[in-house]
Amino acid sequence: MQYRAGRVRAQTVRRTLAFGIVAVVASTSFACASADSANEVNLLTHDSFELPQRLVDTFQDKTGLKLNIVRSGDAGQLSSVVSLTPGSPKGDAVFGIDNTFAARPIDAGALEPYTSPLAKGGAAEYAIDSHADQLTAVDRGDVCVNVDDAWFDSNNVAAPTSIDDLTKPEYRDLTVLMDPATSSPGMSFLLSTIGRYGKKAPDYWRALSGNGAQIVSGWEIAYNQSFSAGEGHGDKPIVVSYASSPAATPGTHAILDSCFAQIEYVGVLKGARNVAGAKKAVDFLLSPEVQAALPTSMYVYPVQKDVRLPADWRQRAPTPAWTVRMTPDYINKNREEWLTQWRQTVKP
Repeated sequence: MQYRAGRVRAQTVRRTLAFGIVAVVASTSFACASADSANEVNLLTHDSFELPQRLVDTFQDKTGLKLNIVRSGDAGQLSSVVSLTPGSPKGDAVFGIDNTFAARPIDAGALEPYTSPLAKGGAAEYAIDSHADQLTAVDRGDVCVNVDDAWFDSNNVAAPTSIDDLTKPEYRDLTVLMDPATSSPGMSFLLSTIGRYGKKAPDYWRALSGNGAQIVSGWEIAYNQSFSAGEGHGDKPIVVSYASSPAATPGTHAILDSCFAQIEYVGVLKGARNVAGAKKAVDFLLSPEVQAALPTSMYVYPVQKDVRLPADWRQRAPTPAWTVRMTPDYINKNREEWLTQWRQTVKP
């Protein structure tokens, strides 16, 4: 996912326009919400959230509840806000905490148990072991290395076919990565290398750094400023992004050999003013209409089965056949050690 997730040019537009697309944009303070909480539900989420207005209107038509969107920064900030306010939440439900941060609000006791009857349609397969009733999967955004094919064609250089290639001399100074301490996709890439190389992952990081890989703070800088196929037409034709990014950026492709399965969840917040409404919001995000809209509105894969991807996605952004997966508890247990190893290994 900067945390969670900018996801290509169209997604940058999405973020810029997001305040005008959703039904209501509330401030990050729950105190600003209407006092008539029985007639509305407040969805705490990250800045990248977007759904078509027609779907937000449909939610209100079907439930009689106004859906207020309460934005709270990136996925890391969102996780912190939820974890620090158990029992006194800034919303009724929360969407956008991903599996790299999920253990924090769970351990903090910030979530109310709820199992949506719609979860059996596919979301249940991404459930967090022993905490399946606290967070429900909504979408999947696999973090992968992306390549600007046009740059390699114009420079008469063979494009890399594996992340193993990125340490080779012919790809020196061509890669831009994100700091895992400040970026959710950066952390996901770190996890993907641990899943692929195991204890030898620091050797890979060292080789990447020694081969001139640039490290930036977040996705927006990496993709839209440094990446040669991004908005800024930078000088790096290799970048960490998403398997779905090529659907919005023609002339690029994702290397699918070492992607990390990044899952976003929704949950009911403990102490919510409108628990019943929060549960309806969870069901809403798993509905066929919302799931079908996710690829074009937020550039993520739906988790519910039998949801057809847009035709250009099937051609340019196929789902990886294999991904690195780790439980939130395992990530949380080892995060600081891995980040320490990264800082000791990679040049600033």
